[in-house]
Amino acid sequence: MSVTTPKGFRAAGVTAGLKSSGARDVALIVNDGPDATVAAVFTTNRVKAAPVLWTQQVVRGGVVRAVVLNSGGANACTGPLGFQDTHATAERTATALSRSNARLLIGASEVAVCSTGLIGERLPMDRLLPGIGSAVRALARSGGPAAAEAIMTTDTRPKTTVAAGTGWTVGGMAKGAGMLAPGLATMLSVLTTDAVAGADALDEALRAACRRTFDRVDSDGCMSTNDTVILLASGASGIEPSQEELTAAVTAACHDLAQQLVADAEGATKQIAIEVFGAASEDDAVEVGRSVARNNLVKTALFGNDPNWGRILAAVGTTAAAFEPDGIDVAVNGVWVCRAGTAADDRSKVDLSGRDVTIEVNLNAGGDRATIWTNDLSHAYVHENSAYST
Repeated sequence: MSVTTPKGFRAAGVTAGLKSSGARDVALIVNDGPDATVAAVFTTNRVKAAPVLWTQQVVRGGVVRAVVLNSGGANACTGPLGFQDTHATAERTATALSRSNARLLIGASEVAVCSTGLIGERLPMDRLLPGIGSAVRALARSGGPAAAEAIMTTDTRPKTTVAAGTGWTVGGMAKGAGMLAPGLATMLSVLTTDAVAGADALDEALRAACRRTFDRVDSDGCMSTNDTVILLASGASGIEPSQEELTAAVTAACHDLAQQLVADAEGATKQIAIEVFGAASEDDAVEVGRSVARNNLVKTALFGNDPNWGRILAAVGTTAAAFEPDGIDVAVNGVWVCRAGTAADDRSKVDLSGRDVTIEVNLNAGGDRATIWTNDLSHAYVHENSAYST
């Protein structure tokens, strides 16, 4: 279950010394073809890291043969020199790959670059560039798990997935445990498929998948400067699925990864699904769900096993969604603690002893729905993020 499950891909994860822990910190994914089509989505944060700016340009070229990723440093807010470092990373990757295989001639413009870690510091290029050479030498069809491990920062475990089509496959990996909020994408993720698919088909599938999965993960309301999701197609299966089939498989892979992100959120003790229905539009449902997900009073109440539905109702009321305040119903783990905007079933019936929590909000204003996934706000989250840079 990794990015190398689909045919035509090799990967590696190595230690270059970017992390003081000595853990793996450089990952490389290579598409051996025969195709090299690509689609990607990126953070909508106006402050974008150098690798995001570089990879946006690369993807516009329509061909990506390799993705090099590093943890241990975001290369964000590093100015022109940081962008030069990203360019040098792509150049070194292309050169090393071309030298390793005379049939694999790659230019820097065909190499996507992703970085993750602390914002505001330049990468130690004297360690990163040799690490790329090590990654090229370590490339293997079995290298997917090591690559997934190499992109971890505060993650407690690697995140990989596979979704099977009929004779073709989608694989993927992702990292993310904090600073998880939507903006076309969230965290870093590389998805691969051996299906035959053009750039337009990949783009349609990826955007549809992200809209209903990664875009609806809202762990802490904080949007990163480095968020990137890349989808590569090798065409090695020789099978061209329908657009519907491709979108369904990519969505399944993204959904699985999104759930793994929420489950590994920094310091979380609860994994929370906010299901909003009876909405006048899907956008209204998303807005309401996101408002509840980002409400610190709701999140702290759930950390304390308190089904405080008044806080949920107050969060709903901050939105511009269509509803009548005296028409809202709220359930927590199946107990309808609020009906028609006032107290209903006894809140003491709500069992919050487990990790999984479901909040249902019926706006009674229409027929649309959406689900947002979040987590509670714990002491551990505050502790971990209070000293992140030190």
